[in-house]
Amino acid sequence: MSSTDVVVIGAGQAGLSTAWALARQGFEPGSGFVVLDADEGPGGAWQHRWPSLTVGTTHRVHDLPGLPFEPETENLRAAEVVPAYFAEYERRFELPIHRPVRVDAVSRTDDDRFLVQTSNGDWTARAVVNATGTWTRPFVPCYPGQELFRGRQLHTVEYRSAAEFAGTHVVVVGGGASATQLLGEISKVADTTWVTRRPPVWREGPFDENLGRQAVAMVEQAVREGRRPGSVVSVTGLLVSTPYIRDALDRGVLERLPMFDRITEDGVAWTDGRFVAADVILWATGFRAAVTHLGPLRLRGPGGGIRMDGTHVAREPRIHLVGYGPSASTIGANRAGQSAARQLRRLLRPAAELPRTA
Repeated sequence: MSSTDVVVIGAGQAGLSTAWALARQGFEPGSGFVVLDADEGPGGAWQHRWPSLTVGTTHRVHDLPGLPFEPETENLRAAEVVPAYFAEYERRFELPIHRPVRVDAVSRTDDDRFLVQTSNGDWTARAVVNATGTWTRPFVPCYPGQELFRGRQLHTVEYRSAAEFAGTHVVVVGGGASATQLLGEISKVADTTWVTRRPPVWREGPFDENLGRQAVAMVEQAVREGRRPGSVVSVTGLLVSTPYIRDALDRGVLERLPMFDRITEDGVAWTDGRFVAADVILWATGFRAAVTHLGPLRLRGPGGGIRMDGTHVAREPRIHLVGYGPSASTIGANRAGQSAARQLRRLLRPAAELPRTA
C-alpha cells in the first residue's frame, strides 16, 4: 500500500489544474500528491469525443494554468489536439500521474486518513480531490415502451459519425449544445426530429462573462443546498446561436417538438395521438457526476446531491470536488483546482513556507 498527502482522482482539465496548483503550493510530486487516471493515455474526456467535433465547434478549450492552448487551426479534431496539449502539459510540469488506474472506492481509515482502493494497488491519503467529471456517467431517462423499440438507441458518448445514420429517421432527444450540434450534422444525411422538455431560447452573440457568472451562481446555490447540480442550459435555458446553429435554423432542422410520452416498437408517440416513426433514438440527455466511488463516505444528502462549501464537501474539508457543480466548466475547473490546493495547504501544512515562484 502506498501513502501520500493528497490523492487527485482524474487527469482531465480539473485534475491537471489541481495537480499544477498543488505543486505550486509546495506539495512534492509523489510524497505530497499523486494523480490517478483511469484512461490509457492523456486527454481526459476529450480523447473520447466524436471525430467530427473540431476545436472551433467546441464551447471553448480554455488554457490550463501555466501553458497556453495554441492550436494551429480551429479545424483540427478536438479528440486529437486537446489530448496532445494535455500530454505536453503533463510532461512540462512533471506531474505524478499513474495510469491506467481505476478508483473503485474511497473510505475512511481508523487513523483518520482516507483509503483509496484502485485497480492497481491501494493508497492512503490525508485528503482527496475528486476530479472525475461526468463523461463516464451518461444519463438516459426512462420512458414507457423503451425496451420495445426495435431500432437503435444510443447516447452521445457512443456517437461517432453522421454517416452511419444515412437514409434513416433519427429522433434526437435533448435541449443542450450537443443535441443541436449533432442535429445539424445528422440532418444533412438523414431525416430528423428534435424533441425537448421545454422550448429552446436562443441567445445571439457569445455567452459573456456576466451571463456566465449568473449561471455559476445558480449552480453554486444548488450544491450549497445539497441539490444535484445542473448544466448551464438547464439553469439558464439559453442556447448560444453559433454559425452551425444558424445554418441548421435556416434549413428548418431545429423545429422542436415537446417530449413524447412513450416509445413504441417503431417510433415515438404522444398522448394527443401524434406519432413519429423512427429508426434511431439519439439521447443527448446529458450526464451525472461520476462520484459513485465516493459512496462509502456517505456524502449524499436527502436531495441526492452533495452539499458543498466552495470546492470542499460542507462537512468534510479534506474532500474536494473539482469539476463538480459550479466548477464543471473548463475555466471553472482551473479556478477551483487552485482554490482547492490553497485550502489543502492551509489545512494540511499550515506552517509550510511557499516556494518563491508561488
